[in-house]
Amino acid sequence: MLETIIRKELSMLFISPLAWILLALIQFLFAGFFLMRLDAFLEIQSQLLQMINSPGITEVVISSSFALAAIILLMITPILSMRLLAEERRNHTLTLLISSPVAIIDIVLGKFLSIMIFFVFVIMLIIALSISLRIGGTLDLGLLLSNAIGLLLLSACFSALGLYISSLTAQPVIAAIGSLGMLLGLWMIDLIANETSGWMHYISLLKHFRYFNQGLIDSLSIAYFILFIVTFLVLTIRHLDGERLHG
Repeated sequence: MLETIIRKELSMLFISPLAWILLALIQFLFAGFFLMRLDAFLEIQSQLLQMINSPGITEVVISSSFALAAIILLMITPILSMRLLAEERRNHTLTLLISSPVAIIDIVLGKFLSIMIFFVFVIMLIIALSISLRIGGTLDLGLLLSNAIGLLLLSACFSALGLYISSLTAQPVIAAIGSLGMLLGLWMIDLIANETSGWMHYISLLKHFRYFNQGLIDSLSIAYFILFIVTFLVLTIRHLDGERLHG
């Protein structure tokens, strides 16, 4: 049943123009910033060659582009996740779905994995654009891999949170606003964590992503990302289980 739910969600996602519009917007923004950073790197390349241990094209262009991609995904995740459960509730199909002999965990994981497949596709396109730089130079493939893993984990956190907010309402727009508000709140925590050295440093999603962005695959950050994802998936499962019991 899990595969059926994933296929259904993906078909609904890609049949609508929304997914294609968002995909085009992501690539347009990322490619524009990518080319701007590349142009800036080429302008200062002669100066960098005179420096000891100077940053290469991967650090200057690719890492900064992945940092922008993280913010772009933060902004678009609420648009993608808002319909996952809220639209089902608005259309009165959620009651039928959770009362069917399908396990709640399959419903939640199916919807979560469908949006993650979309993000994997986005990240693959970003990687392909980055690898194109090998034509004219040398890339730090380890740093590229670290950024890709970090962005995948970060987008999974955004998706799990968005899915949970979508389970709380029957209005997709409210779900989108709620998810965006929560994610912007997490961004504010990151900005505050940059100015302080207190406990907020440990709960900032973007702060943990920054380790990957710098080429450090940190086990503590991986554990934090996984805990964040599992927490919101479990909350979603428990909420739908409660609806099934009281339905």
